[in-house]
Amino acid sequence: MVTRSHVPPRPLYNPDIHHRRSIRLKGFDYSQVGAYFVTVCTWNKDCLFAEVADGQIQLNGYGKVVQEEWLRTAIIRPNVILDEFIVMPNHCHGIVVITGPGRGVLQYAPTTRGIPFGSPSQTIGAIVRGFKSAVTKRINTVRQVSHVPIWQRNYYERVIRDDAEMHRIREYITENPARWLEDEENPDRQS
Repeated sequence: MVTRSHVPPRPLYNPDIHHRRSIRLKGFDYSQVGAYFVTVCTWNKDCLFAEVADGQIQLNGYGKVVQEEWLRTAIIRPNVILDEFIVMPNHCHGIVVITGPGRGVLQYAPTTRGIPFGSPSQTIGAIVRGFKSAVTKRINTVRQVSHVPIWQRNYYERVIRDDAEMHRIREYITENPARWLEDEENPDRQS
């Protein structure tokens, strides 16, 4: 069993030393109809979800939770179609297609103060946050711990601009297990 004392604390955000450059397109509406390539990595790139043997993924119990919650995204969000995806030992890749506006016409989640929560509820960011939160809650319940991080802060996303790019990304996702030994995310990478 993992206890809180075995997990290094998350460093507090300090804008003077943490200079994250956003890779997001300035002014782009990440809730609009389109296809998005998403990559989410585990905390400290720990291999929590699977092993790769002979270029094939072998999910463990935690990896199955990740897969189930990813697939559940399209069930709870009727404006989302999931395309190609893969759960790797310490990250997952997927293509999310937003097909139209989400539930109702309310763009922001209401709060008790009547002020918008902050981010539109149907953006790629909200979709990824919901997925990461659900996975974290389920895995930490199994591990009988609370507030232990599963994921790195943030995620990577790319707006898919055309059919050729969609094809290349699908190919990258499906071939990811075969390239695991050289993968930058692999802590035992063989260069």
